[in-house]
Amino acid sequence: MMRRLSVLLLLVALPAAAQAPAPSKALTEIQIDQKVEHFLRKLYAWGPAFKIKLGPLKDTGIPGLYEVPVAVTQGEQTDTGLVYTSRDGRFIFRGEVDDTTKDPFADNRARIHLESYPSKGPENAKVTVVFFSDFQCPHCAELYRILKVVEPKYPQVRFVYKDFPLPQHAWAMTASIAGRCAYMQSPDSFWKVHDAIFDRQESITPENVWDVMLAVAGQAGLQADTFRACLSSPEAKQAVEANIADGKAVKISNTPTVFVNGRSLIGGPQELLEQYINFELTPPR
Repeated sequence: MMRRLSVLLLLVALPAAAQAPAPSKALTEIQIDQKVEHFLRKLYAWGPAFKIKLGPLKDTGIPGLYEVPVAVTQGEQTDTGLVYTSRDGRFIFRGEVDDTTKDPFADNRARIHLESYPSKGPENAKVTVVFFSDFQCPHCAELYRILKVVEPKYPQVRFVYKDFPLPQHAWAMTASIAGRCAYMQSPDSFWKVHDAIFDRQESITPENVWDVMLAVAGQAGLQADTFRACLSSPEAKQAVEANIADGKAVKISNTPTVFVNGRSLIGGPQELLEQYINFELTPPR
């Protein structure tokens, strides 16, 4: 139910909050919070069982417009979103506010660290494709197969792998650490381990994941004792956690999520992925 509420909050355009004449002056933050909460409760039928936290208000830089963070809690689940309101509290709406003088994807690029992570293609590439992936995720396995087709078409593009193991996946973190250990021992061998894990995804379980990781590492030519020690090392886990932090910084909630020069794409369907790459290679003037 909470996911459905989140979708409503983020995707439904909110109508005007009231049709009464606008007040002659801006309201206080408390007054605005009260008006916004009253309207949202009425719009979504959020009764007393729903706890709503608003604010703090943020100036958008647009005269007369506030950004209002909204957190809705039911039981132990909390969803968040943003709405915008006029300073007099009369109008409320959802959406994004963009500055047309700025690159809309620059913030994403700045938040995703690329140094010392597995990559293919030239480091000075005009286009960089970053994909956040989870070894246990079936859709990530599908992206793996798509990239096998896409990557050879674009040798001038850099492709960067970032871990984002989901907490509900029992063996994903272990596999991510194994991938990192492979990279730490031999960057080129990472891709052999990466491919082998996805190729065997359906046969891996929480019970056999350790043995499978050791097997694919051996097949990739990695030194067994070094790899085994690395699996329990804090350094490998910290590198994976840094990837997760990058993913959270760019608000990833699903895997796989792909970024083409900072432009996000959930799932990575081939046609749209190639469309984004082609656009960045030859952008309109």
